[in-house]
Amino acid sequence: MMFRMINYKAHTPLSEQEEPTEGIEADIEIFSTKELAYYMTLFDWDLFWCVHEYELLYHTFGRHHFGQITANLDVFLRRFNEIQFWVVTEICLTTGLGKRVAILRNCKEYQNLNAFCAIVMGLSNVAVSRLSLTWEKLPSKFRKLYTEFESVIDPSRNHRAYRVSVGKLQPPVVPFMPLLLKDMTFTHEGNKTCLDGLVNFEKMHMLAQTMRTIRFCRSRHLVLEPPSPKGESEVKPYISCLRVIDNQRVLTSLSQKLEPRRS
Repeated sequence: MMFRMINYKAHTPLSEQEEPTEGIEADIEIFSTKELAYYMTLFDWDLFWCVHEYELLYHTFGRHHFGQITANLDVFLRRFNEIQFWVVTEICLTTGLGKRVAILRNCKEYQNLNAFCAIVMGLSNVAVSRLSLTWEKLPSKFRKLYTEFESVIDPSRNHRAYRVSVGKLQPPVVPFMPLLLKDMTFTHEGNKTCLDGLVNFEKMHMLAQTMRTIRFCRSRHLVLEPPSPKGESEVKPYISCLRVIDNQRVLTSLSQKLEPRRS
């Protein structure tokens, strides 16, 4: 089985590899939910901290207009996709029903909204959602919790549920970056930059508001209490090098092997 691994140490994106490589293989059941969430938040925070707010402008208007790159933003976005497919990968590669249920139970949130949304979307992937035997095995308490999580990322009414939830938080926060970029793109494409030869300051104000959100989210330094001393040597390497299958066709095939279609 082949996996894709992304190297984040330089905080710059890598060119597409012809052959995907393996990430660190580990049984995540030996890690507690707090350990996984803690080190994932630390890792994602470092990536988020390296994203300059101007990169959102370069991404929205087009890098060629500024002669700039969006390397750190690109890596942070790739991390979102990696976490999403990591969830699906871990579930589809676990052969025992009980283990698949245990993996689902590990998916809880810290104040890392980027990873939180990626995890929920991973659980919503068709390769996971079709595993009816797995879901039926879950305690009703968890199914209810997952339904609540799903409602937070509900895109209806312009992601109102998520925006209300975020509005109650205090920094530090790792925001749901794809939504911020969506806001920037919607503002840019829905409003002219110039009107009658004059700069459209209303548009500039809306764009600046999204950039201020970035500044607000990291206006305080991230300080978290480590859940256990052992995680530094065990969980941290795993989180920094997740094993990921990002081919939907392969994931769906693995899912069908775990639970064949009912005739």
